[in-house]
Amino acid sequence: MAVQSSHNKTLLSNSMKGIIVAIAALIATSSFGQNTWTQKDSVNGAPRSVSSMVMLNGEAYIIGGLDENGFRRKMYSYLFSQDDWDQELSIGGANGAGLNRGSAAAFSIGFSAFVVGGQGQTNGFFEDTWEFDLVTQTWTQVADFAGGFRRQAVGFAIDTLGYVGTGYSPTGFKKDMYSYDPGTNTWTQLNDFGGTARKEAVGFTMGGQAYVGTGDDGVMKNDFWQYEPSTDTWTQKTSCPATARKGAVGWGLFPNAFICAGEDINSIYQNDLWEYNYYLDTWVQRADMPGPGRAGAIAFPLVDQGFVTTGYNGIFLDDMYAYSPLLGIDDLIAEANVTVYPNPAVEHCTIATDLEGLECSIYSISGKLMNDHLSIMETNEGFNVKRTGAASGTYFVRLSDPHFGTVYTGKIIFK
Repeated sequence: MAVQSSHNKTLLSNSMKGIIVAIAALIATSSFGQNTWTQKDSVNGAPRSVSSMVMLNGEAYIIGGLDENGFRRKMYSYLFSQDDWDQELSIGGANGAGLNRGSAAAFSIGFSAFVVGGQGQTNGFFEDTWEFDLVTQTWTQVADFAGGFRRQAVGFAIDTLGYVGTGYSPTGFKKDMYSYDPGTNTWTQLNDFGGTARKEAVGFTMGGQAYVGTGDDGVMKNDFWQYEPSTDTWTQKTSCPATARKGAVGWGLFPNAFICAGEDINSIYQNDLWEYNYYLDTWVQRADMPGPGRAGAIAFPLVDQGFVTTGYNGIFLDDMYAYSPLLGIDDLIAEANVTVYPNPAVEHCTIATDLEGLECSIYSISGKLMNDHLSIMETNEGFNVKRTGAASGTYFVRLSDPHFGTVYTGKIIFK
């Protein structure tokens, strides 16, 4: 499954020196706002699992999969503006008999989608590669996957290259990785995936890099790895603190990535959601998906939301849910809506804000923390500040989220 994020990396610089405590680079999402799921239009056709997914021209495409009657080759597209699925040309085209498949890797480059390997009704492993051209509305078979027969691999794209690796072959678990260049129709072997050989991992891109984690190498996994294409290197990141699992889904909305659902070692189908922050290399659990737990689903990012649909938990599923993540720091700063009054003040002033759960710190003009020399009381409105033993003069106030940093800096003047 390939899910790609077009969000660019944006760094907030440290700037306040000397008289104000330096404001750290605040890239993480805030602990305020959103973190909600909304049910969306169910996928057309029969409920299914282990489908492939790509993004083309701002729409999501689901391809093939397994339903209660066997493997399929149908393709459907999802249009966000209409919250509606439409049937598209099945893999292989009108005469694509025998191409029914599930557990195939997939990725998209430009206006083309690529489906690689998988398994079918009477064939446990495929090695073929199929390209769908959105402009000409045609399917064409291209160069076979260089890694040979493979199913349950990960697939993603970075810039003009597609990537496929890991998975399960007739010889067992795999960790080899390959890139595909559609311009030359060639596959190139790369450095192996940094973790153990495995199947049913999550794989997606975020901010020009790829991430692979969880899966099954004979035991369930919860590790998490970052791939840098410019150096063809893998770096292990902080493991997802969720229970180890296979058949989960993941997507990236820079600077955050998400892993959801999957099946654990006790054959329990999960519906939990975990968020990873690129800058902090940390995980936080978010709101559970409201639908039933599942494995073998698909997921994709679209219009700053993450979508999860289809899957299997003893029955095949076709319901879909959209997750709206927490507000970014820029949104949070705007939402803080801070007002300080009266200012200048004589004995006390109010720091009013629309946000809850903030911490208030006040500094002297020389940069000394003055909280012990002032009375700072949290109120329903925000904070009430009394001078007590503080001298007349100018002070600097900082409001910050205890986990993610500063949302406001300003001045208070006591006469």
